[in-house]
Amino acid sequence: MVTIGMAIGSPARAVMLDALVQGQALTATELARVARVAPATASMHLEKLSRAGLVVRERHGRHRYFRIAGPEVAEALEVLARLGAERGAPRPRPSRDLQSIRRARLCYDHFAGELGVAITSIMVDRGWLVPEDRDFRLAASGDDFFAGLGIDLDAARAKRRMFARQCLDWSERRPHLAGSLGAALAEHAFDDGWVKRTTRPREVAITPHGEAALERLFGFSLSSI
Repeated sequence: MVTIGMAIGSPARAVMLDALVQGQALTATELARVARVAPATASMHLEKLSRAGLVVRERHGRHRYFRIAGPEVAEALEVLARLGAERGAPRPRPSRDLQSIRRARLCYDHFAGELGVAITSIMVDRGWLVPEDRDFRLAASGDDFFAGLGIDLDAARAKRRMFARQCLDWSERRPHLAGSLGAALAEHAFDDGWVKRTTRPREVAITPHGEAALERLFGFSLSSI
């Protein structure tokens, strides 16, 4: 805990982690620009994050990229963001940008915000997902639902991460579906054109095709969340 706390406990490193938790790999130069520090200072910060096991380096040709070390790190950072929001100063009236990011966003590689919580709540209400401690159990009816979408559940279960994790949403204060199953659902949604990325980090926009799919599969419309 001390090692991780010391690694995160710098405004510049926190900003870098926040940029990387969006799921993209970035260069040291890009991260220096995001954190508004000199390249040499950015390299020092990234070395500390690497030693703490929070980020990993990847070399592609002449370039070195950094990314979050894994989904467990991303989910832990999401929890810390929620704790900070709960214990921080009184929040101002939500801006239009904040309202948009609360509506539909990615938490690393799975849906969060109102969209993620609404989908998860409906799957729980229909008995497809059964809450068990900090995870969800996929019921037989849920197995049929995901298989009907064409999602390879065996491949999702084989990944070296939690399969169906409850991730407490920092803005909604209710759980959304994380783990390899949540990531598989989000990947399917992107591939099938339900959602697309916006110019804002993490935010996603629901397409007209996605609105129809959400109403058909989950029984809610964009205006109801």
